[in-house]
Amino acid sequence: MKYLALRAILEARTMATKQQKTTRTNGNGKHPKKMFEFKLQFNLKTIVTFLLIGFIVLSVIGNLANPNGVLPEQPFTTIINDIKDKKVSTIEVEDSKLTVTYADGKKVVSHKEPQDSLYTLLEKAGVDPKAVEIKVKDLNAGQMWLGIISNVLPLVLTVVFFLFLFRQARGAQDSVFSFGQSKARVWNKDLPKTTFADVAGIDEAKIEVVEIVDFLKNPAKYKALGARTPKGVILVGPSGTGKTLLAKAIAGEAKVPFFSIAGSEFMEMLVGVGAARVRDLFAMAKKSAPAIIFIDEIDAIGRMRSVGIMGGHDEREQTLNQILVEMDGFEPNTTVLVVAATNRGDLLDPALTRPGRFDRRITLDLPDIQGRQAILKIHSKGKPYVAGMDWEKVAKRTVGFSGADLENMLNESAILAARNNKKEIDYLDIEEAATKVKLGPEKKRLQTDSDRKMTAYHEAGHAIVNFYLEGMDRVHRISIVSRGMALGYTLTPPEKDRLHETKSHLINEMATMMGGRAAEELIFNDITSGAANDIDQATRIARYMVMEFGMSKLGPMNFGPQMDITEWGQSMMDQPSISPEMLSKIDSEVQELLGVALTTAQKILKVHKKQLDTVMKELVKHETLEGEEFEKLMGKKV
Repeated sequence: MKYLALRAILEARTMATKQQKTTRTNGNGKHPKKMFEFKLQFNLKTIVTFLLIGFIVLSVIGNLANPNGVLPEQPFTTIINDIKDKKVSTIEVEDSKLTVTYADGKKVVSHKEPQDSLYTLLEKAGVDPKAVEIKVKDLNAGQMWLGIISNVLPLVLTVVFFLFLFRQARGAQDSVFSFGQSKARVWNKDLPKTTFADVAGIDEAKIEVVEIVDFLKNPAKYKALGARTPKGVILVGPSGTGKTLLAKAIAGEAKVPFFSIAGSEFMEMLVGVGAARVRDLFAMAKKSAPAIIFIDEIDAIGRMRSVGIMGGHDEREQTLNQILVEMDGFEPNTTVLVVAATNRGDLLDPALTRPGRFDRRITLDLPDIQGRQAILKIHSKGKPYVAGMDWEKVAKRTVGFSGADLENMLNESAILAARNNKKEIDYLDIEEAATKVKLGPEKKRLQTDSDRKMTAYHEAGHAIVNFYLEGMDRVHRISIVSRGMALGYTLTPPEKDRLHETKSHLINEMATMMGGRAAEELIFNDITSGAANDIDQATRIARYMVMEFGMSKLGPMNFGPQMDITEWGQSMMDQPSISPEMLSKIDSEVQELLGVALTTAQKILKVHKKQLDTVMKELVKHETLEGEEFEKLMGKKV
């Protein structure tokens, strides 16, 4: 059973101590869709295609020209005898082909020598030519060409096909010379674009970027004051905070050519291709100046270079070196700006991030309550909501959500409303969507009555311990409905953004996490595996307190991993030298903190066992209790 009370601020604090060890950005790298444009390229493939289509069309025309299809064939002598017997009514002559129509409507085909006249042949056979109607059909030019093409075209197609295969075989070698061409996408400034009005929640970063756009629009203003135009801007921040969106807004506001490429697109199997593509990209940007080059996920090629034999990645390092050379080669006050984005700023090579290359480093954090309100306002456009929607309440509910999380939440709320055949989206839809984004959808797992009862006691234990501890956030929801891997959950989202964590609050957090295990021991005189995730989170907090936060008897000393950058640009991350005696003390301190947390939870639940039973019964009956319902059951704190 998963207890979900870890605060977003603790995770942010942990990220800071780990030098922004965050997950992969959500930048999708997509470029605006191109308008419909018809282009006809006369290459070998196109020619073969048109010839094939022409052959099919001619075949159809030929079939239409002969609506009778394939007729049975008769010897000419048989035709002579049928004429003598007055069975034949009409003979149609087409060169050497004779189409014979009988009196009963039957049609057959016969042949003669092309140089012989049908009249002469009939007279020699003792048949009066007037005994049958003879029609002579002349071949026009179209029919002659149709016959020639129908015979020659298959041969031509065969030759062209083999030529095509030969060229494709050579293409594997010829295409090597095109590897060095840049794969950057150029955004069309005439298409609908993203502007700064579409970006919210990162006001400080937006101010920095607005200034950079002004550099591109009015370079003379800054040149007159002796200011040097920044060569590069690097956007650093957790996933979903709007790095790629901000880059798109730069392109939309600057109204200059925008070359977009991902860091991984420089890499190929062949050595030297990445550097060649860098040269080609910067050459195109200089020709189109003023221009912007956007490199998404630059950490793919911009990681710290290693030293020593067999210590690095030659192709990646060559690509990085070429980027450094190109940025150094920019003339003063050049109007080509390089914008890069990454969520692993701690891994970038120091030579890349120094002044003169990437002059500005803009950090994007998770939005605060005002930022979340602004983001919600943008993403709520075009969606029908009930009158009087309290967006401030929604912003308070979504502490720790990124911009991408908020957009996904509103989209999920619209889907939920449509699923329930609603005309408008209400707060309940948003609440369910917020829970779904963080925990996953509900799972109707078949649980026995004993399992439901055990889950209910476990989650009630979390909630009651949280209720009676000082300084804790209110219980928002308790449920024994499965979500994700959890059989139940207790939601206690932060009521406001918290910038600092105190020792007392962290200890209370751990006690709340131990509430489920304490309830199992108190009621069943036994323990289950359901508290595994709770113990994992509590242990993690205790270790942070001892090893990094200095919140133990060992004093303000950091025992965690240290990252250092040598003078050669090599990254070093090693565990500090800790004696076995000190490791034993660290383990003892962690164990003591966890023991205090468990004891605190046990004492609270023993005193309030009656309320524990009451909450359990309501959970078994209703499966989910909202915060107001839970507080009504608890009454006033005693």
